[in-house]
Amino acid sequence: MDFLITSAARALASGDPLAALNHVALRDDAPALALRGIAMAQLGDFARAKALLRSAVHAFGPKEAAARARCVVAQAEVALASRDLAWPEKSLIAARNTLGRFGDPINAAHAAYLQARRQLLIGKLDDAEGTLAGLDPAAVPPASRTVHELIAAGIAMRRVQAKTARAALTRAELAARHAGIPALSAEVESVSLALNTPVARLISQGQEQDLLLDEVETLLDSQALIVDGCRHVVRGNGKIVPLASRPVLFALVRTLAEAWPQDVPRETLIFQSFRTRFFDETHRVRLRVEIGRLRAAIKPLADITATARGFRLEAGDAEVAVLARPVADVDRDQAAVLAFLTDGQAWSSSALALALGTSQRTVQRTLDGLASQGFVQPLGLGRARRWTTPPVPGFTSSLLLPALLPGQ
Repeated sequence: MDFLITSAARALASGDPLAALNHVALRDDAPALALRGIAMAQLGDFARAKALLRSAVHAFGPKEAAARARCVVAQAEVALASRDLAWPEKSLIAARNTLGRFGDPINAAHAAYLQARRQLLIGKLDDAEGTLAGLDPAAVPPASRTVHELIAAGIAMRRVQAKTARAALTRAELAARHAGIPALSAEVESVSLALNTPVARLISQGQEQDLLLDEVETLLDSQALIVDGCRHVVRGNGKIVPLASRPVLFALVRTLAEAWPQDVPRETLIFQSFRTRFFDETHRVRLRVEIGRLRAAIKPLADITATARGFRLEAGDAEVAVLARPVADVDRDQAAVLAFLTDGQAWSSSALALALGTSQRTVQRTLDGLASQGFVQPLGLGRARRWTTPPVPGFTSSLLLPALLPGQ
């Protein structure tokens, strides 16, 4: 390897893409194209980075398998940074295997970290944890060690394990300091900021208060009966009753929980659950039917009794609390989309559909609804259109992202 290529590679490893470009900006050989592509990615020009890396892959000969594999890993990183989640994961796995076979454990580990980050982003927490478990953070440079701890923190935050997340962030901060790369330190600081921002609201006996992730973890570990408006489940006594696919039942139990220990008039329950102010006897009959279904669904956790004017939630000796989203004026699907967009990146509707496990048409309808309320804004037209949130998002996303519940 010649002096300029070596110097450019060292500059990139230290997080200085401009210095790297000073060494190889006028060269079009395969190693220079690869380094220029990585430099452009670090500068945020993903389109140019993709083109340069694609040229580098074609420029390397068939006998340069390790070099081609490194370019594939770089392409995967650019795809992840630009939220192109449809980029083939199999190519990254093949590149990781090739690098391991050719004695490049550092870049093989980097490929594994990219795989874990993608799995974390699309909610495959068990897969991300499994990928991370196969890596030794002590055997990689400080920059990769920072990424390792950031992924560990991300998994813990998605699982509402605040103490574990804070410990991982402390290790990440130390590793980032050793790496001396400002971008890494900024990423650690960004995650730390998210961990210190309210993620939910607690509603109990007519009072509301914002909760940090630590407080949510404490609440979930308590003996209280919790109507979880972030996940649309009822929790208590170590059991979880999912009601995400039964919106009427969830609306009923949430209304009853917010009023606990008082009862709720039938008219209020009909309005909150059926969304109508004009009701007759048929609505009362339907209410009795839905209350019966709700009573059967939450039987392991609580009961519902009839009163003179309506119904009341009975939870024995347990306290009753509602865990609500930090933003009250969006529905569940909109909150999930906003949770992804608050990472500051520009997302395509197809990438959001992949991350949320739903159809692109559904995501597009949700985005249109959010755009009409000013929560999101489009960039570009046609297939190149991307979606972002306006600056300064008002909430973090740990509780709103998918794949958190046991058994899911």
